[in-house]
Amino acid sequence: MLVRAVRSQPTPTIALCSLQYRPLTSVRNISTRLEYLAKERAVAIEAVERASQVCQAVFKRLITAETLTKKDKSPVTVADFGAQAVVNHILERHFPDDPVVGEEDSKDLQGEDGRVLREKVTELVNATTGDAMSSDEASYPMRPDILRAIDRGQYAGGPQGRHWTLDPIDGTKGFLRGEQFAVCLALIIDGQVELGVVGCPNLPYDMSKPDGERGVLMVAVKGQGAFQRKLSTNSLEKETPVYVSRVQSTADAVFCESVEAQHSDHSSNFIIAQLLGITKPSVRMDSQCKYASVARGDAEIYLRLPVSETYVEKIWDHASGNIIIHEAGGRVSDINGKPLDFSIGRTLSANKGVVAASAKIFDEVISAVQTTLKNAK
Repeated sequence: MLVRAVRSQPTPTIALCSLQYRPLTSVRNISTRLEYLAKERAVAIEAVERASQVCQAVFKRLITAETLTKKDKSPVTVADFGAQAVVNHILERHFPDDPVVGEEDSKDLQGEDGRVLREKVTELVNATTGDAMSSDEASYPMRPDILRAIDRGQYAGGPQGRHWTLDPIDGTKGFLRGEQFAVCLALIIDGQVELGVVGCPNLPYDMSKPDGERGVLMVAVKGQGAFQRKLSTNSLEKETPVYVSRVQSTADAVFCESVEAQHSDHSSNFIIAQLLGITKPSVRMDSQCKYASVARGDAEIYLRLPVSETYVEKIWDHASGNIIIHEAGGRVSDINGKPLDFSIGRTLSANKGVVAASAKIFDEVISAVQTTLKNAK
């Protein structure tokens, strides 16, 4: 039973459709599967929707042509802190014992030096949530104020119990450009990602209509399939199942790549594309929106190849996208074909790079990746 503050989500009817291809022995099995993490699913959707509202409000109010010309990152800082505060505040209200692995901490908002930024973040969060969170440091940490909410994200992670992981704004440069960014929230239980939500405020709902309606939320619970809905605060918003592309040949595939070259090795991507016979232009976008695009068949392959020997991926950059791809019928691994390991802590230190692709072509893609990287040494 959901607590009163959480709006019920219309998942059961939709989820039945996505489960038809799975062998189930009875209607009771279906009902039990749909009940798994039902409250967590509803709360996560609520949190991501609210955080996305904060990000959009920041963009409309704080980003100007001058901001972009000067490469001023202060608006994304406000949005990052605000989104993390909103999500952590909502999670604490419903799951007070669940820790959070988040990207931000409140040190830049503390003291007199952080007062202006602290008050700006608090104003935005309160306007979005309707709450009255305090920015008065005299109350910290005795009240659920803005600093306490943000600092709930400092958990170390690990292989036991349950915790959430949050990226309040994945794709900061995309956010500043008014292009693709995402709010990403996932629930990890005993080292396994069990639930993922990705909010993509600027992603077209239908990529065949790139100038059409924007705003996509994707959600997946292990064993229940992946779904897409319009990103809004309408609790009755319809969900539709999403599936990866069914292309049989890599020659018909499309790459989904990062805009920023420092996030992945674009030169190796080009060689891999040649090995796979890919001639179609890549789809370029920031953030875990790439996972969403592969999950619903806009593209077939997403590669995040290592750009250095020392770089280690963070769990919040991949947890949500990982489960959404799997539940949409795709596969995800590192460049060695190993599953991503979310049980170690705040990073994917046991993995190198990320490969996500439609299941039918995944093995061929991994082979091309390994051949290319081996020849580059």
